[in-house]
Amino acid sequence: MEEGNLKNSNTVALAVKNLSVTFHTPSGNVQAVRSVDFTLQKGETLAIVGESGSGKSVTSKAIMGLLAKNAKIDSGEIVCDGEDLLKQTEREMTRIRGRKIAMIFQDPMSSLNPIMRVGKQITETIILNRKKGKKVTKKEAKERAIELMREVGIPEPETRFQQYPFELSGGMRQRIVIAIALSSNPDILICDEPTTALDVTIQAQILDLIDRLKSERKLSVLFITHDLGVVARMADRVAVMYAGKIVEVGTVDEVFYSSRHPYTWALLSSVPRMDSKARLDSIVGSPPDMTNPPKGDAFAPRNPYALAIDFEEEPPMFKVSDTHYVASWLLHEYAPKVRPPKVCRIKRKE
Repeated sequence: MEEGNLKNSNTVALAVKNLSVTFHTPSGNVQAVRSVDFTLQKGETLAIVGESGSGKSVTSKAIMGLLAKNAKIDSGEIVCDGEDLLKQTEREMTRIRGRKIAMIFQDPMSSLNPIMRVGKQITETIILNRKKGKKVTKKEAKERAIELMREVGIPEPETRFQQYPFELSGGMRQRIVIAIALSSNPDILICDEPTTALDVTIQAQILDLIDRLKSERKLSVLFITHDLGVVARMADRVAVMYAGKIVEVGTVDEVFYSSRHPYTWALLSSVPRMDSKARLDSIVGSPPDMTNPPKGDAFAPRNPYALAIDFEEEPPMFKVSDTHYVASWLLHEYAPKVRPPKVCRIKRKE
């Protein structure tokens, strides 16, 4: 897939090329990610959206080198700062995870040691990821940790420094995780459903915090989510995933208001709105069994607009614009003309 001038290496923070990941399980080999291509531009937020099991989180964990032991990367490149991350040793990936790419997970407790004070968890990360040849004293690390806690909006950081994770609320724990992620000044921040475990009010605060930090620190953000409302609030571009493949990619306005893939239409149709009495549409059927992916387009059995060729051949990526690409046979020049439904129920952020 070509992305026009987005291929300029001077503007690309991260490039994923032809990535395929398989999980080996007792019931068979699950093809979780299939030939995924995308770029994350410097200073942008790219959201990857799709149903549970579409391959979003597996893609992010492949980038971080954190896949489970039963996972195998069948093909691909993940290029960051001129280095293919798939060719790095575990020691080199530890360095890259510390200094170039950081990640925030869905459940902050999965990232924190429950029997270690949160301040110590931050200071140990600061000391571990110090620049080569530079010594950091415990006093300097503590001062830096308190500064980071203050930056992520933790009140009374000197007091919170001495607390354990269980003494903090879910929102405060996520702020601690963000402080740890920022402790080594990464260029790229991967957010894997970072607000799903939080209540709605706290979700908004964490999203505002990530947006502010992105702007202040000039971060490039890869945001994994199933929530299209979050996408509207946070993202510059969107990649829609289904059954391990990216089926549509474009700017948020292109995907929300000019989407061309029936799966994207279905996702947008399922978003509720308080000011509308329109009936919500559900996506009929279930996602395919990825131990035996269907022939042709994986979405075809659930697609009311499916053509005969959808059940025989996978569609290529068709170019809609320099920034908008769609894997659907409906874009072929010989395909019947289908009028896209008016599906977007979400207002974009100003």
